[in-house]
Amino acid sequence: MRWSPRWLGVVVGVAVFAWAAPESPRFGGPAPQSSVHRMPGLLPLPGAPARALELAGSTVFVKAPWQVDLVSYTTTVGQPLPEYFFTLNLDPEAGASLGGFTFQQIRGVDRQFPFLLTRTRAFLGRPRHEGRPVPVKARFNDDTRTMTLEFPEPVPPGSTVTVSVVPWTNPMQSDTYLFQVVAYPAGPDPQGSPVGVATLRIYQNTYW
Repeated sequence: MRWSPRWLGVVVGVAVFAWAAPESPRFGGPAPQSSVHRMPGLLPLPGAPARALELAGSTVFVKAPWQVDLVSYTTTVGQPLPEYFFTLNLDPEAGASLGGFTFQQIRGVDRQFPFLLTRTRAFLGRPRHEGRPVPVKARFNDDTRTMTLEFPEPVPPGSTVTVSVVPWTNPMQSDTYLFQVVAYPAGPDPQGSPVGVATLRIYQNTYW
């Protein structure tokens, strides 16, 4: 299955849109550095899967997610195994379940910090207010600095879902790091919708 975003938007606090055309991620086949995380005792997600809206054979959102929140509680350069929490809200009238999303680093001095994909996890709710776990697959393209996240059990409309990704370390240089996020509906030939730009600020250790 191929995800091919039509356009990308930018949101930093307030929505600001810009045009871009990144390489479309591919789903369904084997990929290097991929992982599946399933929590024991998984409970069913609330609600039935949404019947997706299809236009000319493509699946689209009626009301797409329009904002992403990025939270980390570990923001000093070089700190090991931080968690970056990406949170998306799905409108009850989204018209399709969330099949997955991508984020791509578009700003930040350090472009070498790798991710520990086996530590990727997802859940309903927000950081420090975690609900049911959600199965998630992750793969990372280091050349384009793009993380692709896929939900084998699509997240239904009206849900709030968070994905935690874990780098081996924080970036080694302080800066404001930006990640462009695109959401994809579950269904045939899903068309990406821009969510916005997530902001991560990494600070120098003032005690060194």
